[in-house]
Amino acid sequence: MITLGGIIGASLFVGSGNVIRSVGPAAVLSYLIGGLLVFLAMRMLGEMAAARPAIGSFMEYARVGLGDWAAYLVGWLYWYFWVGVLAYESVLGGETLHGWFPAIPAWAGSFFLLALFVGTNLISVRTFGEVEFWLASIKVIAIVVFLGVGVLFAFGLWPHADFSVGNLWQHGGFAPHGYSAALTGVALVIFSYFGTEIAVMAAAESENPAKGIRQATSTVIWRILLFFVGAVLVITVVIPWNELPVPSDVAHAPFTLVFSRYGVPGAAMVMQLIIFTAVLSVLNSGLYSASRMFAALADQGYAPRVIRSRSRSGVPVMALLASTVGGVVATIVNFAAPDSGVFDFIMNSAGLVALFVYVFIALTQMNLRRKMSPEERDSLALKVWLHPVLNYVLFAGVAFVLVVMLTTPDGRTQVWTSLVAVVALILFWPVVRRGLKRRKADL
Repeated sequence: MITLGGIIGASLFVGSGNVIRSVGPAAVLSYLIGGLLVFLAMRMLGEMAAARPAIGSFMEYARVGLGDWAAYLVGWLYWYFWVGVLAYESVLGGETLHGWFPAIPAWAGSFFLLALFVGTNLISVRTFGEVEFWLASIKVIAIVVFLGVGVLFAFGLWPHADFSVGNLWQHGGFAPHGYSAALTGVALVIFSYFGTEIAVMAAAESENPAKGIRQATSTVIWRILLFFVGAVLVITVVIPWNELPVPSDVAHAPFTLVFSRYGVPGAAMVMQLIIFTAVLSVLNSGLYSASRMFAALADQGYAPRVIRSRSRSGVPVMALLASTVGGVVATIVNFAAPDSGVFDFIMNSAGLVALFVYVFIALTQMNLRRKMSPEERDSLALKVWLHPVLNYVLFAGVAFVLVVMLTTPDGRTQVWTSLVAVVALILFWPVVRRGLKRRKADL
């Protein structure tokens, strides 16, 4: 539920409409291919995590498998990504509250939501898990109903419904813009899956980490594929792809339109409530992920030592508060200077983090497997199949997504601004490396 809560949000409920409009029914293939690439990365991460559970997960494995430089880079980029997510989700949540209660300024609503979930995370990791479970449950129930009724509707078994499976091919074909559009669509959807690695981080704090990690990497990804691919399939079957409007708001989101076809009264308000719970869920899991990664960075000497401080229940208090400060600053910039471009830069400059993380996971797993003895390889509780062929498949997939991004204006903006963030981290590396040498000398 933590994994599902971390990734199911507006990108599926609303953003899927843009993908379907640009690709057609073949968007199903885009989501399937993107999901399979993420599945490969999760399987590689799972192999390492099942053998050696660690808070900070892939950052810690990058340190062991590739060196301090790799752990420093991927850890800070991941933390930076979640700080941007915190800002985006808090702004979206604040604006939603302002729409429902005009007397509450949007900025006040944003700060209230941040404070609320900082409080739940401060209590204990158990509290975080309980809150995330119930918030994610709302989204999961909504999607299960969406899929179940969608199947009945498509086969004409729902009241006032006709057999509509033909919508998959009757409006210009299954791939009206060609199958190449379905491939380029992978670049749009792969980022929707980012967040699945949260389960591995959370499992490291559970009573039976190895079991939790095996479940997360082996079973959860199939549920995610079912939800994402299944939802897109239902949308394209129930509504002809060329009749979908631009999803400019919740009322025009594909999920809202499909629920309206089902005959659900007040479909727009229902979806507003579901998407609001999705915002809260991502805020909650984002605070967890950012604080754990920041604390793990400090534990290894890549961040200030004060960030290592933890409460009696094991919560990294300083890391949590510092991550929140980053989200607060970005939120203030958005409301105080919306035309400055700073907020947009923060959002865009984290755009390639998912690709960086997947590449580092694949490289690390290859290196760690190479260093193992035959006995160690045979004793692995979870293994990547066809090693290292699937690693190279993942590299090729990431390279393809990067090339596609460079062909679009928005994609190029994300690529270049992300590289600015990487260069900034590289410039600070010599300072961090000197600190590491002093730390090792002291030890």
